[in-house]
Amino acid sequence: MSNNNIQIFDTTLRDGEQVPGCKLNTEQKIVIAEQLDALGVDVIEAGFPVSSPGDFKSVEAISKTIKNATVCGLTRSVQNDIKVAAEALKYAVKPRIHTGIGTSNSHIIHKFKTSREDILERAYAAVKYAKSFVEDVEFYAEDAGRTDNEYLARVCEMAIKAGATVLNIPDTTGYCLPSEYGAKIKYLKENVKGIEKAILSCHCHNDLGLATANSIEGVINGARQIECTINGIGERAGNTALEEVVMVLKQHPYLNLNTNINTSMLYGMSQLVSDSMGIYTQPNKAIVGANAFAHSSGIHQDGVIKNRETYEIIDPKDVGVTESAIVLTARSGRAALAYRAKNVGYELTKLQLDDVYANFLSFADRKKEINDNDIHQIIETSKVYQEILSA
Repeated sequence: MSNNNIQIFDTTLRDGEQVPGCKLNTEQKIVIAEQLDALGVDVIEAGFPVSSPGDFKSVEAISKTIKNATVCGLTRSVQNDIKVAAEALKYAVKPRIHTGIGTSNSHIIHKFKTSREDILERAYAAVKYAKSFVEDVEFYAEDAGRTDNEYLARVCEMAIKAGATVLNIPDTTGYCLPSEYGAKIKYLKENVKGIEKAILSCHCHNDLGLATANSIEGVINGARQIECTINGIGERAGNTALEEVVMVLKQHPYLNLNTNINTSMLYGMSQLVSDSMGIYTQPNKAIVGANAFAHSSGIHQDGVIKNRETYEIIDPKDVGVTESAIVLTARSGRAALAYRAKNVGYELTKLQLDDVYANFLSFADRKKEINDNDIHQIIETSKVYQEILSA
């Protein structure tokens, strides 16, 4: 792998499915997994095999189906979890076991009621056992965001010593500021013995709305894998959004960090996941929201009509959206009305437009949005309609 290539680890089917009320059957998961493979993700976390017979079945089925991406199964640092995951992954072309344990004081004291030394031993034992089944083992240090860096480095060293190929540094509670998370990755990159043997991975949650920013800071500071979900779905406020980090890296080429994602599939992928999971995507969601390329302000509309780049940093076609939307509202100007009128068959002169625009404002004050049928009615009830008709 190129040192500038960022692996995209998609956990839509595992962390994403933990959204309350969201449950996919095996057939739906296979469809999504196949599309993720076509999208170009490097790793598909297919589920948590030991959690239920249904999850085991889905991970096994996806393992049989996917030919390009690595297929990953999550476990706790428990031997039976690891053994069951290995069984579910046995048909995978490229299997990965993802095992780990909490490392923050909060987890050690309150969740496990044990000591730091015991956590080090459990981490080593889990990775070592997983390594007896597969070559590719990822270790997660849960709540790494709130784990002091010196101890976190010791945990990472134990995981590498046991054979871990990837080190997942989760900001499990979404607590870190981007500068803090970036500094944590940099510290590990510079202080963990044997770090050259493993890839550092970002797994950031969005509790404070910082998941994407934290992941970008992570890769700027040396991480080479981002764990994310389509539409940013996941526990509580969600995970890092795949479409966001991919487009941040694409739109900032000076970072010299690349992914293997076919970005023209992003909008369709978003729709597939939203429809399958029954989760509404907010209109103002970055990249894939219904309003991401929609313009209703007259000033913005005039600029976009003249040159798309005045108010859009992304070409809609780059993410699979057909074109920008000029939405007519009471805030729209003459340029937008003329543009939309032309699209439905009316070439208006400046004087005609002035008359039609006055009628338009009257309509627009009564409706939230003016559609194509309304445009016909607006023009047909204007004083200059006969003049327009004979033109």
